[in-house]
Amino acid sequence: MRSLPPISTWRPPVQWAATLALSAAIVVALEVLGLPAALLLGPMVAGIAIAGLGGALSVPRSPFHLAQALVGLMIARSIPASFLTEIAKDWPIFIGGIVSTTIASNALGYLLARRQVLPGTTAIWGSSPGAASAMTFLAEAYGADVRLVAVMQYLRVVLVAVSASIVALIWVSPDRGAASVDWFPPVDWPSLVATLALAAAGAWAGRRSRLPAGQLLLPLALGVLLHDFGLLKIELPPWLLAASYALVGWSIGLRFTRPIILHAARALPILAVSVLTLIALCGGFAAALVHFAGLDPLTAFLATSPGGADSVAIIAASSDVDLQFVMTMQTARLVIVLLTGPSVARFIARRIERRRAAETPPSP
Repeated sequence: MRSLPPISTWRPPVQWAATLALSAAIVVALEVLGLPAALLLGPMVAGIAIAGLGGALSVPRSPFHLAQALVGLMIARSIPASFLTEIAKDWPIFIGGIVSTTIASNALGYLLARRQVLPGTTAIWGSSPGAASAMTFLAEAYGADVRLVAVMQYLRVVLVAVSASIVALIWVSPDRGAASVDWFPPVDWPSLVATLALAAAGAWAGRRSRLPAGQLLLPLALGVLLHDFGLLKIELPPWLLAASYALVGWSIGLRFTRPIILHAARALPILAVSVLTLIALCGGFAAALVHFAGLDPLTAFLATSPGGADSVAIIAASSDVDLQFVMTMQTARLVIVLLTGPSVARFIARRIERRRAAETPPSP
């Protein structure tokens, strides 16, 4: 029986067909397991597999930038209009939750960078508790290895989803199942056209502005303003988001090389332990919210969860929790990380470099 020729010899359409088929199979498997972000994780894992087997594919720049903009609008749509009002009403709770999670994440990133588990600022961005997609885009814009950042960010997404499911099984009645997805609901076509126009304009302006991750951040900021003031209804049908997630996942996964895959595999046990440690620390902060603020355990866990605003939104939407509180806490932390992340990453990187220089004996 003849073996298949190496994937590097396949024509690009055949490689894309194999990538699409493998992506679909992985997405179905992840959906059966009930994990969020399956539509992004599936294509990303498939892209890593194809790249590791010698594939030579890449996502064109313009579709990728448009996908980034649509993800930014998805995050903007999940930000509650009462965001600032909620924070003002219970500011000690929000400050405590945001500061504690952010400090724990940065400390973890520092330790990983100090022990050279991940190079440079990659460990800091990989540990940042914002939206996983936003942190990945920002990491790339600031020179970190986007592939390893993505591994850590989405490993955390998966582990947070599993731990949230365990918390839900313990504290939430078992008769509440996950909401099914209507992939082709009725579409408000004028709003969809306006949403696509904003995404395209935001992606173009973000690239022209040279703002780091501008293709994500500009549409996100514009979307929040226009949506909250009632000037735009952000219309993102599930099929459009699925296509956007797939483009982002392929763009990340197809950049992997065999040396990077081997490095990620060697670091995976340490990364898993570090992520579980961070989840446990955040679980402690959630227990404090349950005790002092009277929140139910699942709401407190998701609010302080380091899984990222985008993935937590998916989990919270299909759970019996205070969705407004969860998204307000997650959004406030995302804003803080977006504003402070680059400065913190540079500060920690410089500190580690100075410490290593001080420990290095002078050459004779």
